[in-house]
Amino acid sequence: MTPPPLVPPLVEACCDSVHTARAAQEYGAGRVELCGPGDGGTTPSLGLIVRCRDELTIPLHVMIRPHANNFLYDEDDVDVMCNDIVAAKSLGVNGIVLGPLHSDNTVDARQLAEFVTLARPMKVAFHRAFDRTPDALEALTVVLTIGVDYILTSGHSRTALDGASNLQVLQARAGDRLVVMAGGNVRADNVHHIVEQSHVREVHARATEPTIVRDIVLAFDASQSKG
Repeated sequence: MTPPPLVPPLVEACCDSVHTARAAQEYGAGRVELCGPGDGGTTPSLGLIVRCRDELTIPLHVMIRPHANNFLYDEDDVDVMCNDIVAAKSLGVNGIVLGPLHSDNTVDARQLAEFVTLARPMKVAFHRAFDRTPDALEALTVVLTIGVDYILTSGHSRTALDGASNLQVLQARAGDRLVVMAGGNVRADNVHHIVEQSHVREVHARATEPTIVRDIVLAFDASQSKG
């Protein structure tokens, strides 16, 4: 018996401009994560947020990260991040993306709780700083306790495909309390394997080249047509 086709995952597109955000939406992305410059992305400018919010009809999440040095935040950084969260909320953003850590790479629960409380009713995602934590299940417990809505992770592996079995464990442990989103070299030629092996419902793709998003969406459209 032929197995039923996979349910297409929501594709979140990581974008850094109005052009890439608009193109990702046109190609079928279900959500945009908007980032500013720097390795791993930083907080985008207010002007960029406003323009993307005006142009998009899909949910918009913005990175809250004051620098690209690491994921350690001092008192000044926290103040900047809190002000950026308030600004994002005032602009009608749907969610924020962040990931505060301690120097030993464990989750900074105090900072995270402060950010989550300030962000509501916006959604909150913990980005791939999660993959630096020494114990994925322990980190999951912390973010679940605080009430984070999403975790973006490769399953503590080099890529989401490599970490598919770990992603499955994380999502099973989380249940319906949060969404584990697969990220890390997600492409059209591996997304079926990632979803099939991990059972994730959402994937994250870098959309600085929006055709990556297009091809991922088309990969599932083709399988649905065959089914």
